[in-house]
Parts: sequence; structure tokens; C-alpha cells
Amino acid sequence: MSEPMPPHVVVLGGGSAGWITACLLHKAWGEHGGKVTVVESPEIGIIGVGEGSTPQLKAMFDHLGIAEADWMAACDATYKLGIRFTGWSERPGFESYFHPFPCAVDLHSEPDFTQNCTLARRGFDVPAHPDDWFLASILADAGSGPQPADTFPFPPTYGYHFDAYKLGAFLRDWAVERGVDHRALKAEKVELSGHTDVAALLCEGGERIEGDIFVDCSGFRAMIAGDALGGEFLPFAENLFADRAVVVPTEKVAQFKPQTGAIAMSSGWRWHIPLTTRTGNGYVYSSRYISDEDAAAELLHAVGLKDDETEPRFLRMKVGRMAKSWRGNCLAAGLAQGFIEPLEATALHIVIATALDFAAAYEAGGFSPEHRDHFNRQTALRYEAIRDYIVGHYRLNQRSDAAFWRDNAANQNLSDELKAMITAWFTHKDIAATNAERYSVQAYSAASWHCLFAGYGTFPAPAKMQPLPANLKAADHGAITSMLAACARNFSPVDWS
Repeated sequence: MSEPMPPHVVVLGGGSAGWITACLLHKAWGEHGGKVTVVESPEIGIIGVGEGSTPQLKAMFDHLGIAEADWMAACDATYKLGIRFTGWSERPGFESYFHPFPCAVDLHSEPDFTQNCTLARRGFDVPAHPDDWFLASILADAGSGPQPADTFPFPPTYGYHFDAYKLGAFLRDWAVERGVDHRALKAEKVELSGHTDVAALLCEGGERIEGDIFVDCSGFRAMIAGDALGGEFLPFAENLFADRAVVVPTEKVAQFKPQTGAIAMSSGWRWHIPLTTRTGNGYVYSSRYISDEDAAAELLHAVGLKDDETEPRFLRMKVGRMAKSWRGNCLAAGLAQGFIEPLEATALHIVIATALDFAAAYEAGGFSPEHRDHFNRQTALRYEAIRDYIVGHYRLNQRSDAAFWRDNAANQNLSDELKAMITAWFTHKDIAATNAERYSVQAYSAASWHCLFAGYGTFPAPAKMQPLPANLKAADHGAITSMLAACARNFSPVDWS
């Protein structure tokens, strides 16, 4: 099949999702005659619920050729080495754990961590808390940045914290400078050609904008993919209870760690995100267990604010995904495609993967059903793999003090894949093999699954733990600790003042 001509892409909606998509598709096709137009209404604000990323965002900036020095200061950005989970378990010694981004040094420590987890799962008393086995957790605890001394060849993988509004604005300006057409217009109607193709966007003032491909980044409304094309939305409400968030900023902290805080609350959890100009705070909760007013009061109390000191911002989350992300000549992206709550900061990760995978699929086969169907399957599997890992955080929680946590721990609305992972852990099977078998799209590595299970202390009760018999060998915890400490001396704390 001959390659399709570079298309004219019309992106409906700006914000981080719209401008990331525009930048990546312009990068793919702009030099070959393709065109990207972004239709963005100045009247419609962006949600900006998440202000953290996975390492995929760094990979995207590298792909676009944008240096950190050019964007981080403009977006109040800081480094992120992982997520610190606090209060998700009541088990002594496991009240907190760190989920690290991976790095090359892990190749020397992860096998030992896995070995000790295997022994601890069988009831043997060996060190198996994840914080002791990964360089990223050591660096984050010390407040160190991810850039090592020149003599150290193994920098860690890292993501960022950022101001979501400023990130969208930075990418908009960068894209427009390179030829992306920005139309500050409100789209009022979608003109269809047949049942599954879009002919044009009809905008205020009677302007009609045609294109070959239309990308719906219109947010939860999904103006094209949902309203106009009638795409089916698959909710995750039975799997994930949280459906709302309340957000308040607080003052910048003088000294902070390069990590996102995910702190358990009565009916959900709150994020703590350090930026260079302020601290982002948000409480993700379930309206079935707490009212908006009580959630706001709980968040304000947790961050040390009084009711009259700030005006909380409330967000409603439509958690789930479109059954098909690509229909006809329309691609749904961002919130129009789907949303999984921000616990693992995967929203932009999915946006980036969607744009890159779509470009590859289109170049391989244009609008052919074969390539479109494969893209839709892979996108669905990515969503479900991420969903399962996040559901695992709730299902495996070790709290008993509130109905929200007890009901999550008793929730049986789990996918077969997640059930298999949980069964494998508690029946002493190989987690890496189960992960590979059950998830053809592995959103999370075996190391991440081990951190989740072990971080909660889901081992036999301490009273049932036994000394390790002479015929079994545990990993040398002291040697790993010394090795990681030596590696950490090649990194320095970051001064964000």
C-alpha cells in the first residue's frame, strides 16, 4: 500500500492535550507538506487537574528538540523521581512507600528486591520494603536532582511537576512559531460527511474549517467523538470510586523533595505537588462517601488553610474511556478520549502515546480498517492496564478506619488480569511472568507491581513471620544499601530559590 499524503489535521481544543497533539503531529508531518490547525475557544477554560507527569513527558520534549532550560522556568516546573504514598496502609513499618521511576542502577538492585519479596511472601522475615532497593527513592528522600556528576554514567529516569496552564501556553507559542495555525474561535457545530466522517467545524461568525483528520481535544464533552459521532463511552465507576476533586494552592515550600505526594484521606487521597512558585494540592474523592463541602473542609484542614483564606475549585471527573478512540477520520484525545484519575499521573502519558501511535498507524495504512482496529485495540489495552494498576492501589489498601477504604478493599469488580496478578502474589507465583502473560500492553513493570504489593506490607502478619532457614538465601540488604548510598553521592540537592 502506498503511503498516504500528509494530512491537514484540525485539532479541536487547546490545553496541554490539544497542544501536545498538535506539536507531535506537526513534528511528524509538517516538513512533508502536512498542516495542523488548532481551533481553541478563548471562552472555554482548561481543566488542568494534573500537574505531574511520567518520564514520557521528558521523552516528548527530547523528541521535539525542546531543552529543559527553555520550558521548565516558563512553566514553574520541578523534577519528579516518583510518587510517595502515605497512609494507604496501617501495617507497622509500611505506613509509607515510594514508587520510583526506573533507572539503569535498578538492574543491580531490583533482582535482590524481588528475591526478598518472594521470601517475605512465603512468610520469612527478610527486609522487603521497596524504599531500600531503588536509587530514585534514595535521591528523592535527599532532595537531590536527577543530573549526576560527569563521572557517573547512570542518570535516573524522571518526570516533572509543572503548571498545566503555563505548559499549554508554552507549547502553543512553540507550535505557532513553527507553523501550526492557531484559530481562536468557538466551534459551534460539527458538519458530518456520512455517519463516521467529519467534513468541517462550523465556528462562530460563520467560519467553516475543513480538514482531513479531526482530533477531538474538547474535554469531557467530547464534542466530535461523543456528541456528533455518538461514540460509546465505557465508564470505570465500578472499578474506580473517585469521581470528583477539589483543588487549592498553597505557598511555595522553601525546601522540597522531587516527588509527588499521594496522601490518603477519609474518602480518597490528596496530591502534594511542589512547583517553583507554589504548591499544588488536590483531594480526589468519591461523592458517594463525602459531600463537596466536607471534602473541601478536609483538604483545607490538611494543608493548613482556613475557610476564608482561599476559594477551592471543584472538578467533576468522567472516569472511563471511549470504546473506540479512532472512528472514521476522527481521533479522540485527552479527556475526550478518556480519563483515569490522576493517581499515577498518566493523563499526558496517554496523550503522547496516542499521538505517536496514531501517526505511525496513519503512515502505515491511512484510514484502513486494519490499522485503525489495531490502534483502537492497543489504546484500549493501555487504558485497561493503567486502570488495573490504579485499582490495585485501592483494592490492596490496608486501612480499616473508613467506609471508603473498607469498600474498596472488598470490591470484587476487578478485571481477570488484575485478579490474576493478585492471585499470583498471594500464591507465590512469578509476578513478572504473570504480568507478561496477562498484559500484552504492559503499562507497569514487574518492579512497579512488586513496589505496590510490598509497599503496603501485604505479607503474612508479623507474628507469623519465620526466621529464614539455612537452606534459603536472602539478598544482601546491607550491600545494596551501601551501593545505592555510593551512587547517591554523585547527585546534589537542587536549589529552587
